[in-house]
Amino acid sequence: MPRLSYEALPTERPNPRSRRLDSLSPLEIVALMNREDRRVVEAVARVRRQVARAVGVIARRLASGGRLFFVGAGTSGRLGVLEAAECPPTFGTPPSLVQAIVAGGRGSVFRSREGAEDRAGEGRRAVGGRIRAGDVLVGVAASGVTPFVRASLAEARRRRCRTVLVAMNARSPMARLADVAIAPSIGPEILAGSTRLKAGTATKMILNMLTTGAFVGLGKTYGNWMVDLEPRSRKLRARAERLVRLLGKVSRARARRYLRAAGGRTKVAILMARRGVSARAAARLLGRAGGSLRRSLDG
Repeated sequence: MPRLSYEALPTERPNPRSRRLDSLSPLEIVALMNREDRRVVEAVARVRRQVARAVGVIARRLASGGRLFFVGAGTSGRLGVLEAAECPPTFGTPPSLVQAIVAGGRGSVFRSREGAEDRAGEGRRAVGGRIRAGDVLVGVAASGVTPFVRASLAEARRRRCRTVLVAMNARSPMARLADVAIAPSIGPEILAGSTRLKAGTATKMILNMLTTGAFVGLGKTYGNWMVDLEPRSRKLRARAERLVRLLGKVSRARARRYLRAAGGRTKVAILMARRGVSARAAARLLGRAGGSLRRSLDG
C-alpha cells in the first residue's frame, strides 16, 4: 500500500470557521459547534440512498440466519459497541446477533489505545475467529484508512460475508472492500482531527439508521412501538404493560395478567388480548407470521 499523506485526509484538515477557537467565549464555542452539527445532518441526508441499501443488505442477511458485526477503532469502535449493546433491550435480540469488535479489545472501550488501530493482523484475526459466511460486517473508520478496519473488511469478504463501510472520506481506498460504502462529506472538525465530534455524530446517526431500519423491516416493531423490548427494569416493565393495555385494548389489570401469562413476552401478551387465545396459541400465530405482530393481527 502506498505511503499515506495523513494531512490530506478530510478528517485532518483545519476548519477555517474555527481558526480562532481558543479566542471564543463559551457561548460562541457552543454556537459554532451547533452550526457545524447542522452540517452533519445535511451531509447524512445526502447519503440516505446508500444507507438504505445497507439496511436492505443487513435485513436480508439477518432474515437468513446471519449476524451483524460492527468493527472499528477508537471512537468508531466504541460507537459500534454502543449500537450492539442497545439491540437486545430495544429489539429483543440475542446478544450474539449484533456484535462489536474494537481494536485493542475490551479495554479499549474504557481507555484509549490509539496504536491498536494500526494493527492490521489483529483485525484479521479478530474477525476470522468470529465471523462466518452469511454474516454482515460494518467497518467503521472516520478517516477511511484505518488498517485494523481495512484488514477486517478484507477478511470478511474472503469469508463470503457482505460488507459495509462507514467513513467520512469519500475517497477511502477501503471502499473497494465494501458492498456498500457510506461516506458523508461532513467537512473538517472544529478541532482538527478530533473525530469524536462531527464524525462521531454522523457515525452514530448512520448506525442508528442501520439497526433501526433493519429490525423494523424484520417485524421487531408495531408502528412506532417497541413491542419486542425486554422488560427487565421497572421502566421497561411499565412500558410493556402500557403497550399491552393500548394495543391489546384491555384494562391495566388485565394487561398485567396477560404479561404474566406470556412470561413477559409483550407481543404474545398483545395477541392474547386481541385474539382471546392462550400464550401458546399466540406464540404459534407469531411464529407463522415470522415474528411480526402486524401480520399476526392482520392475518
